[in-house]
Amino acid sequence: MSTTSGDDRLYTRLGRTALRVSRVCLGTVNFGGRVEEPEARELMDHAVDSGISFVDTANMYGWREYKGYTEEVIGRWLASRASLRDQVVLATKVGNPMSEGLNEQGLSARHIVAACEASLRRLGTEWIDLYQMHHVDREAGWDEVWQAMELLVQQGKVRYVGSSNFAGWDIAAAQEAAKARHFLGVVSEQCLYNLAVRHPELELIPAARAYGVAVLPWSPLHGGLLSGVLRKTAEGRAVKSGQGRSAAALEKTRGTIEQYERLCADFGRDPAQVGLAWVMSRPGVTSTVIGPRTPGHVKDALEALESPLSDEETTRLEELFPPIGRGGAAPDAWLT
Repeated sequence: MSTTSGDDRLYTRLGRTALRVSRVCLGTVNFGGRVEEPEARELMDHAVDSGISFVDTANMYGWREYKGYTEEVIGRWLASRASLRDQVVLATKVGNPMSEGLNEQGLSARHIVAACEASLRRLGTEWIDLYQMHHVDREAGWDEVWQAMELLVQQGKVRYVGSSNFAGWDIAAAQEAAKARHFLGVVSEQCLYNLAVRHPELELIPAARAYGVAVLPWSPLHGGLLSGVLRKTAEGRAVKSGQGRSAAALEKTRGTIEQYERLCADFGRDPAQVGLAWVMSRPGVTSTVIGPRTPGHVKDALEALESPLSDEETTRLEELFPPIGRGGAAPDAWLT
């Protein structure tokens, strides 16, 4: 994997930190169930060999097999190649239930520390580069959360702390509490953000930018909704895009998605690359989390990064998917 100055388009700093990460982040939510381990290892090899240095997972991923399975797959992969761990910025998450145990979820100090130890064992590593709170825990005060995170940082088990699915005011509350403790606090936020879901622009992204927090959009194609779902369905190729979030949203947005796919055809570009290129270009976005099932999906993401949208293309997309408050739908009107 090359990290020379000629690759500056691919790499950037993680928010206000000095840590450099790739602007495409390999998400692993599909490992186990949709992507079997041999294919997952091939996909990770391809991603790293293509220059992607940022790998994201969560302790509960792999639930189609069992919770923790995906971390184990990544751990076996890391063990398979000498020096691979030093090349990769590894992120995982804590907070979702791992069992029915009374204290096996949330952001109590007990669970944060215990879950980190368990993730380290599954991943086969001594440290986690980015330890992310999967959701905010309204029952856990920030002093308790930061006490646990400070301990893990002091022990060398965690390098940086991130968040996921937070509101803008959660970011502010977390950062002000961390500041009072002279702790770095949150350095990144993963959020659902794409052409069809733009409400993070109202408060979350402005808050993140104000506090120097990197924005890491997940589901940049909304589960396949923006990847050419209508064409794929007509051709019998819809896999993920014909299920879940994408299928539910398509019932409400078919007319707009028809226009979107025609517009992409006018651009002479694949819908997936258009959707990815739009997210990657947004102010405040540091790295876009993709959930590929094949090396081809990784290739598409890297090509989107290398082929930014023109001003005219961006303007036409903004007309079709206007920002909320300027013609766009309220946050829950379309998809949530």
